[in-house]
Amino acid sequence: MTKKIVVTGIGTSSPLGGTAPESWAALLAGESGVRSLTHEWVTQYELPVTFAAEAKVRPEAVLTRQETKRLDPSSQFALISAREAWADAGEPEVAPERLGVDYATGIGGLWSLLDAWDTLREKGPRRVLPMTVPMLMPNAASAAISMALEARAFAHTVASACASSTESIHNAYTNLQLGLADVIIAGGTESAIHPITLASFSSMQALSRRNDSPETASRPYNIDRDGFVMGEGAGSIVMETEEHALARGAHIYAEVAGGGITADSHHITANDPEGRGASRAIALALAQAGATPDEVDHINAHATSTPVGDIAEYAALKSAFGERVHSIPVSATKGATGHLLGGTGALEAIFTILALRDRTAPPTINLTEQDPEIPLDVVTSPRALGAGPLLAISNSFGFGGHNAVLAFRSV
Repeated sequence: MTKKIVVTGIGTSSPLGGTAPESWAALLAGESGVRSLTHEWVTQYELPVTFAAEAKVRPEAVLTRQETKRLDPSSQFALISAREAWADAGEPEVAPERLGVDYATGIGGLWSLLDAWDTLREKGPRRVLPMTVPMLMPNAASAAISMALEARAFAHTVASACASSTESIHNAYTNLQLGLADVIIAGGTESAIHPITLASFSSMQALSRRNDSPETASRPYNIDRDGFVMGEGAGSIVMETEEHALARGAHIYAEVAGGGITADSHHITANDPEGRGASRAIALALAQAGATPDEVDHINAHATSTPVGDIAEYAALKSAFGERVHSIPVSATKGATGHLLGGTGALEAIFTILALRDRTAPPTINLTEQDPEIPLDVVTSPRALGAGPLLAISNSFGFGGHNAVLAFRSV
């Protein structure tokens, strides 16, 4: 595999903004996308966690009425971000048979499934919408994007928990290398801020319970971190070979230099505490990029703000980089966005790409007292990354032991 793969378009609908530029500007400004939930079901079910990072711009403000009626919220966010990325890439003129979609989700159409169950119980089977299954299926987002952009090469779906969209981007990289498409829209989405998930994650003591201060609840690496914050939204990137991009005069954001995917085979929810699988994924990403650990200038960490997860990732980074890890600028952007589950890798890939473009590492908010067991060089205000070629990695790790890492180069 010797082709250079580049990013020519980006799009997102996130807790920080309705577009990629808005989300990036808010991230650099140190804003938080976490807010108290105002839905009636929060008090109805007496949920122990009453906040989350909902998308800042609601899909119904962007999509047509028919689109919102026929798509689960997860697919709605996916379509919004994919259209933004496609427009940002200049709407490439490419044969439909050479345009592919590789899109991810961790859970899929949860709202459609559970709304249909409520309808069945309360009103009977005749009132269940005929579009229920097409709305709840995990591949609904990739199918919606494929139909909207007339992508007929393929429409793949990855479901690897919180590593999902990072895997999708790596799949797109591989398929472009293999010549299976000329252009691919890759990314991931999630809309699972629902009573059942808040209750379940809370029962396993994975969520922060700072109901009195939602905006400071997600605090990666802080000594008193107490769990992650649920987020929602989607991120999409347009990828193509450099040759194809240059031939059509496209703007290039960055190079997707490589990736690595491994499995822990350790526990259904917990990371390997020694970070062996994650460390291997980092090594594989750098090997595919033809780079050494000494060349990495920036890390966008998975850093969910859970007490054990952040330490496990540090163990993986220490194993991969040795003592040098303590001098690499690390950004933990979930402090601002919460955790988008299957969409988080794509959003953080976009932040990594923009960090390279602007040569600026974004801040990690809510870090007031760093855990001494995690002595990383954590970026707490926008930091210049310097001149010359830059290499950055973005980490994603998910339930089931899924590890996925991407390497990006500046252009």
